Amino acid sequence: MVNSTFTPEHNIATDDDVLYNLGDMAWIIVATGLVFIMIPGLGFFYSGLLRRKNALSMIWMSMVICAIVSFEWFFWGFSLSFSQGGSNKFIGNLDHFGLINVDIQPSTGGAVIPQLLYCIYQGMFAAITPVIACGAFADRARLGPIMIFAFCWTTIVYNPIAMWTWNVGLGWSNVMGGLDFAGGTPVHISSGTAALAISIFLGRRKGYGTEQLAYRPHNVTYVVLGTVFLWFGWFGFNGGSALGANLRAVQAMMVTNVAASVGGLTWMFWDYRLEKKWSAVGFCSGAISGLVAITPASGYVGTPAALAFGVLGGTCCNFATGLKNLLGYDDALDIFAAHAVGGVVGNLLTGIFADNRVASFDGSALIPGGWINKNYIQLAYQLADSAAGFGWSFVLTMILLFAIDRIPGCHFRTSEEDEILGIDLAQVGEECYYVPVISELSGDEHAGMVASAKGVSPSHSEKDAEVASSH
Repeated sequence: MVNSTFTPEHNIATDDDVLYNLGDMAWIIVATGLVFIMIPGLGFFYSGLLRRKNALSMIWMSMVICAIVSFEWFFWGFSLSFSQGGSNKFIGNLDHFGLINVDIQPSTGGAVIPQLLYCIYQGMFAAITPVIACGAFADRARLGPIMIFAFCWTTIVYNPIAMWTWNVGLGWSNVMGGLDFAGGTPVHISSGTAALAISIFLGRRKGYGTEQLAYRPHNVTYVVLGTVFLWFGWFGFNGGSALGANLRAVQAMMVTNVAASVGGLTWMFWDYRLEKKWSAVGFCSGAISGLVAITPASGYVGTPAALAFGVLGGTCCNFATGLKNLLGYDDALDIFAAHAVGGVVGNLLTGIFADNRVASFDGSALIPGGWINKNYIQLAYQLADSAAGFGWSFVLTMILLFAIDRIPGCHFRTSEEDEILGIDLAQVGEECYYVPVISELSGDEHAGMVASAKGVSPSHSEKDAEVASSH
């Protein structure tokens, strides 16, 4: 049943009436909200992993960068990513500058929804990607330059990668035959690689690798809460990429849930072999790894394949956390391990498990598939797309960091005094939550704190307790 009909005045592709189903539109509207909720979810996830004195800065960053990128997307980001007026296979033009003529015409992603709806849905992808990357600034960077970085990075790194991946019939990877359903390269490889560049550029935190830095997640409840928001929102992230309320969207949601579950269990089991503890942080980290890995494949693979994405995603990302010790960089939140490594794993597995039958569940997609369809060249396409995204993001991010850092007043690294005090008080002027000092407590309250402290697990040293109280 057709629920809406009209003639788009600005659509040069066809003179016929365009028919949209309001059910498809309703699902993408909901999916847009689901992806949005992932942004503060990521802020809570990062916040819980940090020390208390830096926790609020991550939640602040998630929302402020969302606003900055939303403006960039309106200003020229959508046009650079999804305009189709030229022949450039690398980056779009400014036909839609300020969202000119972005309204009723069929979208760049497909004729099933209007361009305006596709624009705001894709805008949520653009917003969350630099939030992932900027987590690497945690503990040791000034917030002002990060805002400049987020706008510029989205323009020169994210927009071109989104264009070559998702601009149908124009982007070079899309034309080549690369498969990326929901953002393996544009979102995860680009942000994870940028986090690596940021970590290398900033250098180590004060006391990193020594007993001076008692680094433990200050609030595991925040980590779990953030994971819940991310897992919940990922159904819109992957399921919405089908651009309609159809069986392909349902399949994408199914494999998303299975991969997240298996990834969480895999990471937790790997950690258990070392510590003999059932780590909540380990489970949450593994769930995110499974979600990252399944993202590029979610609309292309059957449910049994999701097990491989969960197991290999959780395993590879878990072991990749050791790279920072091997290579000497300080990635405070293991963003490179979870997102860049997870994205590459997902891209390559897509080349193996992509199934042309699953891709046809929406009634329109025709692809040759991957190795299971005997299309062996697909793995090479996936490798080329991954390598291009990795190289582009790392090189351009490093250039951008050097350029902004040399602008007067835009030095990224905070002072040693501010790093000791904490980014929350030094840069935001507020705290994540208020913890009274001992002198402000009554005798009964003080006695209660002492009793509680005696119940702290043996893994918390006295030095950790001192550092925590001072922060």
